[in-house]
Amino acid sequence: MALLPIVLTLAVLGVQLFYFGDFTPHIPLAIGIAITALVGLKLGHKWDNIEEGVFHVINISLPSVSILITVGMIVGIWIASGTVPTLIYYGLKILSPELFLAAGMVLCSIVSVSLGTSWGTVGTVGLALMGIGAGFGIPMYWTAGAVVSGAFFGDKISPLSDTTNLAPAVTGTNLFDHIRNMLPTTVPSMLIALVIYLIVGFTLIDTSQVSFERIDAITAALDNAFWISPLMLLPALLVIFLAVKKQPPIPSLFAGAVVGGIMAMAFQGAGLHETFTFANSGYSIETGVAEIDPLLNRGGIQSMMWTISLVLLALGFGGALERTGCLQAIIEVIIARVKSFAGIQTSAILTSVATNTVAGDPYLSIALPGRMYAPVYRGMKYSPLNLSRAIEEGGTLVSPLIPWNAGGAFVISALALGIAEGNFENLLYIPLAFACWLSPLIGIFYAMTGLFSPKASEEEITAWEDSGEPVAELTA
Repeated sequence: MALLPIVLTLAVLGVQLFYFGDFTPHIPLAIGIAITALVGLKLGHKWDNIEEGVFHVINISLPSVSILITVGMIVGIWIASGTVPTLIYYGLKILSPELFLAAGMVLCSIVSVSLGTSWGTVGTVGLALMGIGAGFGIPMYWTAGAVVSGAFFGDKISPLSDTTNLAPAVTGTNLFDHIRNMLPTTVPSMLIALVIYLIVGFTLIDTSQVSFERIDAITAALDNAFWISPLMLLPALLVIFLAVKKQPPIPSLFAGAVVGGIMAMAFQGAGLHETFTFANSGYSIETGVAEIDPLLNRGGIQSMMWTISLVLLALGFGGALERTGCLQAIIEVIIARVKSFAGIQTSAILTSVATNTVAGDPYLSIALPGRMYAPVYRGMKYSPLNLSRAIEEGGTLVSPLIPWNAGGAFVISALALGIAEGNFENLLYIPLAFACWLSPLIGIFYAMTGLFSPKASEEEITAWEDSGEPVAELTA
Protein backbone atom coordinates (compact mmCIF):
# COMPACT_ATOMS: atom_id res chain seq x y z
CA MET A 1 0.00 0.00 0.00
CA ALA A 2 2.85 2.39 0.84
CA LEU A 3 4.52 1.70 -2.50
CA LEU A 4 1.32 2.17 -4.52
CA PRO A 5 1.29 6.01 -4.81
CA ILE A 6 5.03 6.06 -5.56
CA VAL A 7 4.84 3.41 -8.29
CA LEU A 8 1.75 4.94 -9.92
CA THR A 9 3.21 8.45 -9.86
CA LEU A 10 6.48 7.27 -11.38
CA ALA A 11 4.47 5.47 -14.08
CA VAL A 12 2.55 8.66 -14.97
CA LEU A 13 5.80 10.62 -14.86
CA GLY A 14 7.42 8.09 -17.21
CA VAL A 15 4.57 8.39 -19.71
CA GLN A 16 4.90 12.19 -19.72
CA LEU A 17 8.69 12.28 -19.99
CA PHE A 18 9.46 9.32 -22.22
CA TYR A 19 6.31 8.41 -24.15
CA PHE A 20 5.10 11.94 -24.89
CA GLY A 21 8.65 13.36 -24.82
CA ASP A 22 7.37 16.33 -22.81
CA PHE A 23 9.65 17.52 -20.02
CA THR A 24 6.98 19.13 -17.86
CA PRO A 25 6.59 16.96 -14.74
CA HIS A 26 4.05 19.29 -13.12
CA ILE A 27 0.80 17.46 -13.92
CA PRO A 28 2.17 13.97 -13.08
CA LEU A 29 3.23 15.32 -9.67
CA ALA A 30 -0.21 16.90 -9.15
CA ILE A 31 -1.76 13.53 -10.02
CA GLY A 32 0.69 11.96 -7.56
CA ILE A 33 -0.64 14.19 -4.77
CA ALA A 34 -4.18 13.05 -5.62
CA ILE A 35 -3.19 9.36 -5.67
CA THR A 36 -1.39 9.72 -2.34
CA ALA A 37 -4.43 11.46 -0.85
CA LEU A 38 -6.70 8.61 -2.00
CA VAL A 39 -4.36 6.07 -0.39
CA GLY A 40 -4.31 8.20 2.77
CA LEU A 41 -8.11 8.31 2.87
CA LYS A 42 -8.16 4.51 2.46
CA LEU A 43 -5.77 4.22 5.41
CA GLY A 44 -8.09 6.32 7.59
CA HIS A 45 -6.51 9.78 7.29
CA LYS A 46 -8.75 12.83 7.01
CA TRP A 47 -8.28 15.20 4.07
CA ASP A 48 -7.57 18.08 6.45
CA ASN A 49 -4.68 16.11 7.94
CA ILE A 50 -3.23 15.27 4.50
CA GLU A 51 -3.60 18.89 3.38
CA GLU A 52 -1.82 20.06 6.52
CA GLY A 53 1.08 17.71 5.72
CA VAL A 54 1.32 19.06 2.17
CA PHE A 55 1.45 22.68 3.28
CA HIS A 56 3.73 21.93 6.23
CA VAL A 57 6.54 20.72 3.94
CA ILE A 58 5.92 23.60 1.51
CA ASN A 59 6.15 26.07 4.41
CA ILE A 60 9.46 24.61 5.62
CA SER A 61 10.98 25.06 2.16
CA LEU A 62 9.71 28.59 1.47
CA PRO A 63 13.19 30.09 2.15
CA SER A 64 14.41 28.21 -0.93
CA VAL A 65 11.55 29.65 -2.98
CA SER A 66 12.57 33.09 -1.71
CA ILE A 67 16.13 32.44 -2.90
CA LEU A 68 14.77 31.40 -6.31
CA ILE A 69 12.84 34.68 -6.59
CA THR A 70 15.88 36.70 -5.51
CA VAL A 71 18.20 34.84 -7.89
CA GLY A 72 15.75 35.53 -10.73
CA MET A 73 15.98 39.25 -9.97
CA ILE A 74 19.78 39.09 -9.73
CA VAL A 75 20.23 37.32 -13.08
CA GLY A 76 18.19 39.93 -14.96
CA ILE A 77 19.78 42.90 -13.19
CA TRP A 78 23.37 41.58 -13.26
CA ILE A 79 23.12 41.10 -17.02
CA ALA A 80 21.75 44.65 -17.41
CA SER A 81 24.41 46.09 -15.09
CA GLY A 82 27.20 44.46 -17.10
CA THR A 83 28.28 42.15 -14.26
CA VAL A 84 27.60 38.88 -16.11
CA PRO A 85 28.86 40.25 -19.48
CA THR A 86 32.06 41.42 -17.75
CA LEU A 87 32.60 37.97 -16.23
CA ILE A 88 32.12 36.38 -19.66
CA TYR A 89 34.37 38.98 -21.34
CA TYR A 90 37.31 38.58 -18.97
CA GLY A 91 36.80 34.83 -18.80
CA LEU A 92 37.25 34.57 -22.56
CA LYS A 93 40.32 36.83 -22.36
CA ILE A 94 42.03 35.16 -19.40
CA LEU A 95 41.01 31.47 -19.30
CA SER A 96 42.39 28.90 -21.69
CA PRO A 97 40.13 26.19 -23.18
CA GLU A 98 42.33 23.46 -21.65
CA LEU A 99 41.92 24.73 -18.08
CA PHE A 100 38.37 26.04 -18.42
CA LEU A 101 36.40 23.10 -16.97
CA ALA A 102 38.71 22.61 -13.97
CA ALA A 103 38.93 26.35 -13.29
CA GLY A 104 35.16 26.68 -13.61
CA MET A 105 34.56 23.96 -11.04
CA VAL A 106 37.02 25.52 -8.57
CA LEU A 107 35.54 28.99 -9.05
CA CYS A 108 31.98 27.74 -8.45
CA SER A 109 33.06 25.85 -5.33
CA ILE A 110 34.75 28.94 -3.85
CA VAL A 111 31.74 31.16 -4.56
CA SER A 112 29.29 28.56 -3.25
CA VAL A 113 31.20 28.10 0.02
CA SER A 114 31.21 31.89 0.42
CA LEU A 115 27.52 32.38 -0.40
CA GLY A 116 26.20 29.20 1.17
CA THR A 117 23.85 28.67 -1.78
CA SER A 118 24.40 26.42 -4.77
CA TRP A 119 21.39 27.93 -6.53
CA GLY A 120 22.74 31.46 -6.23
CA THR A 121 26.10 30.30 -7.58
CA VAL A 122 24.58 28.41 -10.52
CA GLY A 123 22.34 31.34 -11.47
CA THR A 124 25.13 33.93 -11.50
CA VAL A 125 28.71 32.65 -11.89
CA GLY A 126 27.43 29.44 -13.49
CA LEU A 127 25.52 31.38 -16.12
CA ALA A 128 28.64 33.42 -16.94
CA LEU A 129 30.68 30.23 -17.28
CA MET A 130 28.12 28.85 -19.73
CA GLY A 131 28.80 31.91 -21.91
CA ILE A 132 32.56 31.39 -21.70
CA GLY A 133 32.19 27.71 -22.55
CA ALA A 134 30.05 28.61 -25.56
CA GLY A 135 32.81 30.96 -26.72
CA PHE A 136 35.36 28.15 -26.49
CA GLY A 137 33.04 25.79 -28.37
CA ILE A 138 32.78 23.43 -25.37
CA PRO A 139 29.50 21.43 -25.28
CA MET A 140 26.97 22.85 -22.82
CA TYR A 141 26.70 19.59 -20.91
CA TRP A 142 30.42 19.55 -20.06
CA THR A 143 30.30 23.12 -18.75
CA ALA A 144 27.08 22.43 -16.82
CA GLY A 145 28.63 19.32 -15.24
CA ALA A 146 31.62 21.33 -13.98
CA VAL A 147 29.36 24.13 -12.69
CA VAL A 148 27.10 21.71 -10.82
CA SER A 149 30.06 19.80 -9.33
CA GLY A 150 31.59 22.98 -7.92
CA ALA A 151 28.39 24.73 -6.83
CA PHE A 152 26.87 21.81 -4.93
CA PHE A 153 30.23 20.88 -3.38
CA GLY A 154 30.29 24.35 -1.84
CA ASP A 155 26.69 24.06 -0.68
CA LYS A 156 27.53 20.76 1.00
CA ILE A 157 30.32 22.08 3.25
CA SER A 158 29.43 25.76 3.70
CA PRO A 159 28.36 26.61 7.26
CA LEU A 160 26.03 29.20 5.68
CA SER A 161 24.11 26.57 3.69
CA ASP A 162 20.60 25.66 4.81
CA THR A 163 21.02 21.96 3.96
CA THR A 164 24.38 21.82 5.76
CA ASN A 165 22.62 23.15 8.86
CA LEU A 166 19.56 20.92 8.39
CA ALA A 167 21.47 17.60 8.34
CA PRO A 168 23.11 17.97 11.79
CA ALA A 169 19.92 19.50 13.19
CA VAL A 170 17.77 16.44 12.39
CA THR A 171 20.46 13.97 13.54
CA GLY A 172 21.45 15.80 16.74
CA THR A 173 25.08 16.50 15.81
CA ASN A 174 27.30 19.57 15.89
CA LEU A 175 27.48 21.67 12.70
CA PHE A 176 31.27 21.94 12.51
CA ASP A 177 31.80 18.30 13.51
CA HIS A 178 29.41 17.44 10.68
CA ILE A 179 31.40 19.51 8.17
CA ARG A 180 34.71 17.97 9.28
CA ASN A 181 33.25 14.46 9.01
CA MET A 182 32.22 15.12 5.39
CA LEU A 183 35.76 15.97 4.28
CA PRO A 184 36.88 12.31 3.83
CA THR A 185 34.29 11.88 1.06
CA THR A 186 34.16 15.45 -0.25
CA VAL A 187 37.90 16.03 -0.78
CA PRO A 188 38.58 12.81 -2.77
CA SER A 189 35.50 13.27 -4.96
CA MET A 190 36.49 16.86 -5.78
CA LEU A 191 40.10 15.89 -6.52
CA ILE A 192 38.99 13.05 -8.82
CA ALA A 193 36.57 15.41 -10.60
CA LEU A 194 39.32 18.04 -10.93
CA VAL A 195 41.70 15.50 -12.52
CA ILE A 196 38.98 14.32 -14.93
CA TYR A 197 38.19 17.89 -16.03
CA LEU A 198 41.90 18.57 -16.54
CA ILE A 199 42.34 15.40 -18.61
CA VAL A 200 39.26 16.25 -20.68
CA GLY A 201 40.53 19.80 -21.19
CA PHE A 202 43.92 18.65 -22.47
CA THR A 203 42.80 15.59 -24.45
CA LEU A 204 39.14 15.49 -25.50
CA ILE A 205 38.67 19.19 -26.21
CA ASP A 206 40.34 19.98 -29.52
CA THR A 207 41.82 23.41 -28.90
CA SER A 208 42.91 23.60 -32.53
CA GLN A 209 39.22 23.78 -33.42
CA VAL A 210 38.59 26.71 -31.07
CA SER A 211 37.57 29.61 -33.27
CA PHE A 212 39.33 32.72 -32.04
CA GLU A 213 37.36 34.66 -34.61
CA ARG A 214 34.19 33.57 -32.81
CA ILE A 215 35.70 34.53 -29.44
CA ASP A 216 36.67 37.91 -30.86
CA ALA A 217 33.13 38.31 -32.21
CA ILE A 218 31.65 37.55 -28.78
CA THR A 219 33.96 39.91 -26.89
CA ALA A 220 33.42 42.65 -29.50
CA ALA A 221 29.62 42.23 -29.24
CA LEU A 222 29.81 42.45 -25.43
CA ASP A 223 32.08 45.48 -25.65
CA ASN A 224 29.64 47.21 -28.01
CA ALA A 225 26.53 46.42 -25.96
CA PHE A 226 27.90 47.07 -22.44
CA TRP A 227 30.47 49.17 -20.68
CA ILE A 228 32.97 46.47 -19.68
CA SER A 229 35.10 47.27 -16.66
CA PRO A 230 36.32 45.55 -13.47
CA LEU A 231 34.09 48.05 -11.67
CA MET A 232 31.09 46.09 -12.99
CA LEU A 233 32.09 43.19 -10.72
CA LEU A 234 31.17 45.26 -7.64
CA PRO A 235 27.70 43.65 -7.11
CA ALA A 236 29.22 40.16 -7.08
CA LEU A 237 32.06 41.21 -4.77
CA LEU A 238 29.54 42.83 -2.41
CA VAL A 239 27.52 39.62 -2.12
CA ILE A 240 30.67 37.59 -1.42
CA PHE A 241 31.81 40.16 1.18
CA LEU A 242 28.44 39.98 2.98
CA ALA A 243 28.60 36.19 2.89
CA VAL A 244 32.09 36.18 4.40
CA LYS A 245 30.71 38.45 7.14
CA LYS A 246 28.12 35.69 7.75
CA GLN A 247 25.15 37.83 6.81
CA PRO A 248 21.93 35.95 5.89
CA PRO A 249 21.85 34.84 2.24
CA ILE A 250 18.55 36.40 1.13
CA PRO A 251 19.35 39.99 2.30
CA SER A 252 22.89 39.59 0.92
CA LEU A 253 21.63 38.52 -2.49
CA PHE A 254 19.00 41.28 -2.51
CA ALA A 255 21.69 43.84 -1.69
CA GLY A 256 23.61 42.57 -4.73
CA ALA A 257 20.48 43.08 -6.85
CA VAL A 258 20.01 46.64 -5.56
CA VAL A 259 23.63 47.62 -6.25
CA GLY A 260 23.41 45.96 -9.67
CA GLY A 261 20.32 48.01 -10.46
CA ILE A 262 22.06 51.23 -9.48
CA MET A 263 25.02 50.36 -11.71
CA ALA A 264 22.71 49.48 -14.62
CA MET A 265 21.28 53.00 -14.40
CA ALA A 266 24.61 54.75 -13.71
CA PHE A 267 26.84 52.98 -16.25
CA GLN A 268 24.71 51.12 -18.79
CA GLY A 269 22.11 53.81 -19.50
CA ALA A 270 19.10 51.97 -18.11
CA GLY A 271 16.14 53.86 -16.69
CA LEU A 272 14.43 53.12 -13.38
CA HIS A 273 11.39 51.53 -15.02
CA GLU A 274 13.64 49.48 -17.30
CA THR A 275 15.55 48.23 -14.27
CA PHE A 276 12.30 47.17 -12.59
CA THR A 277 11.39 45.34 -15.82
CA PHE A 278 14.77 43.56 -15.90
CA ALA A 279 14.20 42.37 -12.32
CA ASN A 280 10.70 41.13 -13.06
CA SER A 281 10.74 39.97 -16.69
CA GLY A 282 14.46 39.57 -17.45
CA TYR A 283 16.91 41.23 -19.78
CA SER A 284 16.54 41.30 -23.55
CA ILE A 285 19.13 42.16 -26.21
CA GLU A 286 20.09 41.13 -29.73
CA THR A 287 23.86 41.19 -30.19
CA GLY A 288 23.79 39.23 -33.42
CA VAL A 289 26.06 36.52 -31.96
CA ALA A 290 24.15 33.24 -31.70
CA GLU A 291 26.35 31.76 -28.95
CA ILE A 292 25.75 34.59 -26.50
CA ASP A 293 22.19 35.85 -27.08
CA PRO A 294 20.38 32.91 -25.37
CA LEU A 295 22.45 33.47 -22.21
CA LEU A 296 21.87 37.23 -22.09
CA ASN A 297 18.13 37.09 -22.87
CA ARG A 298 17.01 35.69 -19.54
CA GLY A 299 16.54 36.35 -15.85
CA GLY A 300 13.76 38.05 -13.90
CA ILE A 301 11.31 36.74 -11.33
CA GLN A 302 8.95 35.46 -14.03
CA SER A 303 11.66 33.24 -15.49
CA MET A 304 11.68 31.33 -12.20
CA MET A 305 7.92 30.66 -12.09
CA TRP A 306 8.19 27.38 -14.06
CA THR A 307 10.77 26.15 -11.57
CA ILE A 308 8.91 27.51 -8.53
CA SER A 309 5.65 25.83 -9.57
CA LEU A 310 7.52 22.55 -10.04
CA VAL A 311 9.19 22.94 -6.64
CA LEU A 312 5.86 23.59 -4.93
CA LEU A 313 4.21 20.55 -6.54
CA ALA A 314 7.19 18.32 -5.72
CA LEU A 315 7.15 19.54 -2.12
CA GLY A 316 3.42 18.95 -1.90
CA PHE A 317 3.84 15.38 -3.15
CA GLY A 318 6.61 14.76 -0.64
CA GLY A 319 4.51 16.23 2.17
CA ALA A 320 1.56 13.99 1.27
CA LEU A 321 3.79 10.90 1.23
CA GLU A 322 5.22 11.83 4.61
CA ARG A 323 1.90 12.67 6.29
CA THR A 324 0.17 9.49 5.09
CA GLY A 325 3.07 7.43 6.46
CA CYS A 326 4.03 5.90 3.10
CA LEU A 327 7.70 6.88 3.27
CA GLN A 328 8.01 5.91 6.93
CA ALA A 329 6.50 2.49 6.26
CA ILE A 330 9.05 1.76 3.53
CA ILE A 331 11.98 2.98 5.64
CA GLU A 332 10.85 0.90 8.64
CA VAL A 333 10.86 -2.25 6.49
CA ILE A 334 14.43 -1.44 5.41
CA ILE A 335 15.54 -0.84 9.00
CA ALA A 336 13.95 -4.08 10.18
CA ARG A 337 15.86 -6.13 7.62
CA VAL A 338 19.30 -4.48 7.65
CA LYS A 339 21.32 -5.09 10.81
CA SER A 340 24.98 -4.31 9.97
CA PHE A 341 26.48 -0.83 10.08
CA ALA A 342 27.49 -1.09 6.42
CA GLY A 343 23.92 -2.01 5.51
CA ILE A 344 22.39 0.79 7.54
CA GLN A 345 24.84 3.42 6.22
CA THR A 346 24.26 2.31 2.63
CA SER A 347 20.50 2.24 3.22
CA ALA A 348 20.56 5.78 4.64
CA ILE A 349 22.39 7.10 1.56
CA LEU A 350 20.11 5.25 -0.86
CA THR A 351 16.98 6.27 1.08
CA SER A 352 17.96 9.92 0.69
CA VAL A 353 18.56 9.32 -3.03
CA ALA A 354 15.20 7.56 -3.39
CA THR A 355 13.36 10.30 -1.49
CA ASN A 356 15.02 12.86 -3.74
CA THR A 357 13.85 10.88 -6.78
CA VAL A 358 10.29 10.25 -5.62
CA ALA A 359 9.46 13.36 -3.61
CA GLY A 360 11.56 15.81 -5.63
CA ASP A 361 12.62 17.71 -2.52
CA PRO A 362 16.19 17.89 -1.13
CA TYR A 363 14.93 19.03 2.28
CA LEU A 364 12.60 16.07 2.74
CA SER A 365 15.36 13.73 1.53
CA ILE A 366 17.52 14.98 4.42
CA ALA A 367 14.89 15.45 7.13
CA LEU A 368 12.92 12.20 6.78
CA PRO A 369 15.80 9.65 6.71
CA GLY A 370 17.57 11.70 9.38
CA ARG A 371 14.63 11.36 11.74
CA MET A 372 13.97 7.72 10.93
CA TYR A 373 17.53 6.33 11.05
CA ALA A 374 19.00 8.26 14.00
CA PRO A 375 17.74 5.88 16.74
CA VAL A 376 19.25 2.91 14.83
CA TYR A 377 22.72 4.51 14.80
CA ARG A 378 22.45 5.16 18.52
CA GLY A 379 21.39 1.55 19.11
CA MET A 380 24.45 0.36 17.17
CA LYS A 381 26.70 2.72 19.17
CA TYR A 382 27.81 4.52 16.01
CA SER A 383 28.08 8.27 15.93
CA PRO A 384 25.16 10.01 14.16
CA LEU A 385 27.86 11.95 12.29
CA ASN A 386 27.86 8.96 9.93
CA LEU A 387 24.15 9.50 9.34
CA SER A 388 24.40 13.26 8.84
CA ARG A 389 27.09 12.67 6.19
CA ALA A 390 24.99 9.96 4.50
CA ILE A 391 21.86 12.08 4.17
CA GLU A 392 23.83 15.14 3.04
CA GLU A 393 25.42 13.11 0.25
CA GLY A 394 22.20 11.44 -0.83
CA GLY A 395 20.22 14.65 -0.35
CA THR A 396 22.22 17.75 -1.25
CA LEU A 397 24.54 16.24 -3.86
CA VAL A 398 22.02 14.08 -5.71
CA SER A 399 19.34 16.79 -5.87
CA PRO A 400 20.72 18.51 -9.03
CA LEU A 401 21.07 15.15 -10.82
CA ILE A 402 17.31 14.46 -10.87
CA PRO A 403 15.64 16.62 -13.52
CA TRP A 404 12.24 16.86 -11.79
CA ASN A 405 13.79 17.52 -8.38
CA ALA A 406 13.86 21.11 -7.16
CA GLY A 407 17.65 21.21 -7.60
CA GLY A 408 17.66 19.61 -11.04
CA ALA A 409 14.82 21.79 -12.32
CA PHE A 410 16.65 24.92 -11.21
CA VAL A 411 19.93 23.86 -12.85
CA ILE A 412 18.17 23.12 -16.15
CA SER A 413 16.35 26.47 -16.07
CA ALA A 414 19.18 28.70 -14.80
CA LEU A 415 21.81 27.33 -17.18
CA ALA A 416 19.47 27.51 -20.19
CA LEU A 417 19.95 23.83 -21.03
CA GLY A 418 16.72 23.81 -23.04
CA ILE A 419 15.52 20.35 -21.99
CA ALA A 420 11.86 21.37 -22.31
CA GLU A 421 12.61 22.43 -25.91
CA GLY A 422 13.92 18.96 -26.76
CA ASN A 423 17.67 19.43 -26.20
CA PHE A 424 17.87 16.14 -24.31
CA GLU A 425 21.59 15.71 -25.04
CA ASN A 426 22.22 18.38 -22.40
CA LEU A 427 21.01 15.92 -19.75
CA LEU A 428 24.51 14.48 -20.11
CA TYR A 429 25.47 17.05 -17.48
CA ILE A 430 24.14 14.50 -14.96
CA PRO A 431 26.88 11.85 -15.37
CA LEU A 432 29.44 14.62 -16.01
CA ALA A 433 28.81 16.24 -12.60
CA PHE A 434 31.39 13.83 -11.21
CA ALA A 435 31.76 15.25 -7.69
CA CYS A 436 28.03 14.89 -7.01
CA TRP A 437 27.76 11.15 -7.57
CA LEU A 438 31.31 10.14 -6.63
CA SER A 439 30.90 11.37 -3.05
CA PRO A 440 27.99 9.00 -2.17
CA LEU A 441 29.88 6.09 -3.77
CA ILE A 442 32.97 6.85 -1.69
CA GLY A 443 30.70 7.03 1.37
CA ILE A 444 29.35 3.54 0.63
CA PHE A 445 32.93 2.27 0.20
CA TYR A 446 33.84 3.64 3.64
CA ALA A 447 30.76 1.95 5.14
CA MET A 448 31.84 -1.40 3.66
CA THR A 449 35.43 -1.07 4.90
CA GLY A 450 34.84 0.73 8.18
CA LEU A 451 37.08 3.64 7.18
CA PHE A 452 36.13 7.10 8.47
CA SER A 453 33.10 5.60 10.26
CA PRO A 454 33.38 6.87 13.84
CA LYS A 455 31.88 4.96 16.76
CA ALA A 456 29.92 6.90 19.34
CA SER A 457 32.05 8.52 22.02
CA GLU A 458 31.26 8.29 25.72
CA GLU A 459 30.28 11.96 25.65
CA GLU A 460 27.77 11.30 22.84
CA ILE A 461 26.25 8.31 24.65
CA THR A 462 25.93 10.34 27.85
CA ALA A 463 24.34 13.20 25.91
CA TRP A 464 21.75 10.81 24.43
CA GLU A 465 20.86 9.54 27.88
CA ASP A 466 20.65 13.02 29.39
CA SER A 467 18.48 14.42 26.60
CA GLY A 468 16.26 11.35 26.30
CA GLU A 469 17.05 10.79 22.62
CA PRO A 470 15.36 7.62 21.29
CA VAL A 471 17.68 4.61 20.99
CA ALA A 472 16.57 1.60 18.94
CA GLU A 473 16.75 -1.72 20.75
CA LEU A 474 18.48 -4.00 18.23
CA THR A 475 18.69 -7.76 18.47
CA ALA A 476 21.63 -9.73 17.19
